[in-house]
Amino acid sequence: MIERRKTRQIHIGNIAIGGGAPISVQSMTNTKTTDIAATVAQINALQAAGCDIVRLAVPDMDAAKNLGNIIKKVNVPLVADIHFDYRLALEAINQGISALRLNPGNIGGEDNVKAVVSEAKKHHIPIRIGVNAGSLDKAMLDKYGGVTAEALVASAMQHVRILEQQDFYDMKISLKAHDVPLTLEAYQLMSKTVDYPLHLGITEAGTAKTGMIKSAVGIGALLAQGIGDTFRISLTGDPVVEVKVANEILKSLGLKEYGPTLISCPTCGRTSIDLAGIADVVAERLSSVTKPISVAVMGCVVNGPGEARGADVGIAGGKGEGLVFRKGEILRKVPEEKLIEELFKEIDLILKEEN
Repeated sequence: MIERRKTRQIHIGNIAIGGGAPISVQSMTNTKTTDIAATVAQINALQAAGCDIVRLAVPDMDAAKNLGNIIKKVNVPLVADIHFDYRLALEAINQGISALRLNPGNIGGEDNVKAVVSEAKKHHIPIRIGVNAGSLDKAMLDKYGGVTAEALVASAMQHVRILEQQDFYDMKISLKAHDVPLTLEAYQLMSKTVDYPLHLGITEAGTAKTGMIKSAVGIGALLAQGIGDTFRISLTGDPVVEVKVANEILKSLGLKEYGPTLISCPTCGRTSIDLAGIADVVAERLSSVTKPISVAVMGCVVNGPGEARGADVGIAGGKGEGLVFRKGEILRKVPEEKLIEELFKEIDLILKEEN
């Protein structure tokens, strides 16, 4: 059982973050925020995949003024990603945004910060302070001798103090880098420094193939230590993939029940069926299932049912035939070409039983 780090709690819309709340999954749209139809469609797709909170880029005033049109068409909390222009943050709040992502140090001076914080307090809008390894200022780099965990934490704390001086504490913190060991060290240090909720991420992780490995290693390691209250998997491409990977990470650590779990053996010399092909078909058909169910696709009738006895249902292949089993108990023997069909008959029965 993972013992979660104790943090104060904030709320983004109806989603609680920190304070023992379930770890929430976030993603970010890659559509133009001025394109209502495309952005709403992507937000809905992200939510359907299991995303709790969605962030939108707000690069200019046209995007900021269009937020309200998007907000009224979706029912998931939205975060406005703001850089450099404090007026964009003010307009996002005016449009009804649920949270802001910004760095107080880059929106143009103390008066501008005060203006944003005043409006955020008035409307109960939390702020995420996001520090990236690639954007540390020169003074911080000189002081700490480059990009280090201490430099990332010190930079974040500068921004934290700016908000705290305005009597604002409704915030969460992220410290992102593409380097996994650096990210781990930075979050471990920050978790000992403050009790604000932490937003995890391995930034610029890469394409789905490499990025999901880096993210699973880095974010998974932190979550296993009880560090992290919310997170985003950052991958190049379709953000829906980010959400699916995020939920699989939570599921693998026992932190969330999320859809089906496919158990399949690595194959060996005893395998006499096209196990890889069968597993691919089963995985594809399971992609539309949302309820938690464990399904085993095993290559050996000798050991398969026993090795996967914890699965709700499964099949084990032999030579030209195979077994269908539930919880390790053999139900029947069927020809190889009917294994998938018979497997899904049992899956449908289980899903109906749970309704």
